[in-house]
Amino acid sequence: MLLFTGNLAISQTAAPVSADGKKNGKPLHLFIIGNSFSGNAARYLRELSEEGGHPLTIGRAELGGCSLQRHWELAEAAEANPDDPKGKAYNGKSLKMLLSEGVWDVVTLQQYSMLSGDVETYRPYARKLYDYIRKLQPSAKIVFHQTWAYRSDADGFGQVATGKLAQSEKEMWEKSREAYHTIARELGAPIIPTGDAFWQLSSDRKWGYRKDTGFDFSKPQPPNLPNQDHSLHMGYRWNNAKLEFDSHHASPAGCYLGSLVWYGFLFGESPVNLKFVPETVPADFAAQLRKTAWSTVKKIKQSEPGFHGLKD
Repeated sequence: MLLFTGNLAISQTAAPVSADGKKNGKPLHLFIIGNSFSGNAARYLRELSEEGGHPLTIGRAELGGCSLQRHWELAEAAEANPDDPKGKAYNGKSLKMLLSEGVWDVVTLQQYSMLSGDVETYRPYARKLYDYIRKLQPSAKIVFHQTWAYRSDADGFGQVATGKLAQSEKEMWEKSREAYHTIARELGAPIIPTGDAFWQLSSDRKWGYRKDTGFDFSKPQPPNLPNQDHSLHMGYRWNNAKLEFDSHHASPAGCYLGSLVWYGFLFGESPVNLKFVPETVPADFAAQLRKTAWSTVKKIKQSEPGFHGLKD
């Protein structure tokens, strides 16, 4: 089966359901080039794919805070001198070495979140990496992973132009979405819409996170924390009597949402009826996350010309 997204077709490695209701077939070989955000987004993908009956093999080239530019410069260093330690930044291996360890069906790329709203930071590195991957893995389908905006109460948001930052979660989402779609169109690549799913949930009147205005942030006392119900981001936590705040990275709920989006996108199958839920995510919220993930994937189907093959 083929999952068509835009101008590309992603091979569905999972075979049709057999008579006993179980899927069979060769694993989908997925290679992720990214940073901590890709680690967050695919955190529970293996558990979901196992439950759904889709064998999955995952390879990774991830470095914290790594931009498209840095990934390319590391690849360039390894090409110039394969023995240069600079090019072997991925646990002692180069990107070329990792990509050459197997035959990959899907390879994903993403921008560093702080730069995700500035389309000029993608150029020319997205195309250089795209061409580099295509040379090493000619049959792979190259996909962009759309990252998410920071939490609404963040003390700062991502860059949208040189010297200019977004002023809100909404603006960061809008600008990063525009940048991802612009580059994806230039390269004819599909998009995993994780950022859209985050915004759809965050902007929902019932399910979106709202800052706790009753908490005294000027004099916090451990172990008390503000109410952070429905937060898709890590938010506040105590660390050795110090109140820390992470408005960027995904919470378990955010990681779950990201993994559900990846599942729906990669396998063309609704995750709504899957049973796996991270321990800290309430059941009612988890159900909403599953619905949001699938509705977001279906919107890509409806909005992208030539998008075919997802099961409704």
